[in-house]
Amino acid sequence: MMIPYPVFVKRTEDTPKWLPFVTSVGAVLLAFIISAIILAATGADPVKVYSYLYKASFGSWGAFSDVIVKATPLVLIGLGCALAFRMRLWNIGAEGQFFVGAFMAAAVVMVPLVDLDTTPRWMIVSLMAVLGMLGGALYALIAGILKAKLNINEIIITLMLNYIAVLWNNYWIFGKWSEAGFQMTKTFPKVAWLPRLADYAAKVPAFSGMTLHVGILFGLIAAVIVYLIIYRSKWGYKITLIGDNPRAARYAGINIAANTIVVFMVSGALAGLAGMTEVSGVVHRLQERISTSYGFSGVIVAWLAKLHPFAVIVVSILFGALLVASREIQPSGLSFLIQGITLFLVISSDVLLKYQIKWVRPAKESAQ
Repeated sequence: MMIPYPVFVKRTEDTPKWLPFVTSVGAVLLAFIISAIILAATGADPVKVYSYLYKASFGSWGAFSDVIVKATPLVLIGLGCALAFRMRLWNIGAEGQFFVGAFMAAAVVMVPLVDLDTTPRWMIVSLMAVLGMLGGALYALIAGILKAKLNINEIIITLMLNYIAVLWNNYWIFGKWSEAGFQMTKTFPKVAWLPRLADYAAKVPAFSGMTLHVGILFGLIAAVIVYLIIYRSKWGYKITLIGDNPRAARYAGINIAANTIVVFMVSGALAGLAGMTEVSGVVHRLQERISTSYGFSGVIVAWLAKLHPFAVIVVSILFGALLVASREIQPSGLSFLIQGITLFLVISSDVLLKYQIKWVRPAKESAQ
């Protein structure tokens, strides 16, 4: 069937500042509505499912603690993606950078790089954080150089690097670092664990069983730093200018290649730090399944937050709640269904925000 009137697309000049926020909220609400329709079609009661989803995520302080733990890597990865996307650099390789960061952090314990019996805990954890960031940054550097020097599509590069990183981890956890032949390393000694609220349960009984660890502070500090970079620094202005108008940036004397490499490295460092928080703060070992697709979920988080650092925190908590609830409800894939629908709606709304679609009568019909 032919469309009766051709479509004329025109780029929107002025978009109200409040509209992106409204569209993001609308995308989430619509995603829940569509998911409810799908649930109803399969015979489930959407009201009961969503009620249980809320209770499983926010029904107690312990549950909320789990939500923040799940949100922590999403905050860090989402911030890295937001910074890269500002410059129109599509870093889809956060998953791989996450795994490399986790590997480098684990190496501190597994090699080991320091004496675990005499080195203070804060020094071991700090070294793990630094090496996690360094690993993620250097891994992202590969894509940055190929993009900056050879103009190779960064989406393809970063996607391929994801698989390499996962297989690299598997090589070690199935081989030299394997514990009794299982696909995991031995449990790290407690000097390599990020401090948790549960560690202070003897002094504060309310903290008993709470999994929240200090990694969330990394995310909050990173959010402030990324905000200052984007909105309060000359470098942030350059990043935005390159993303919006590379030709103007080039005429202004901005080194696009150098900025491409640096932005990729910063984005990768944040993803690598997320990997460190997961192995040091949650699983306390390097294993095959340390990520529930955090790298790809971080892309959705960044888009839904409209690339704003503080909004990334809020969206990460929402997605963290979905991940926690998915462990308790059936079907277990509900959280990923909602994420997928949300991503589709966010991208669609983003296109509609930037472009006007008009229906124009063909010349012959207009003449009649």
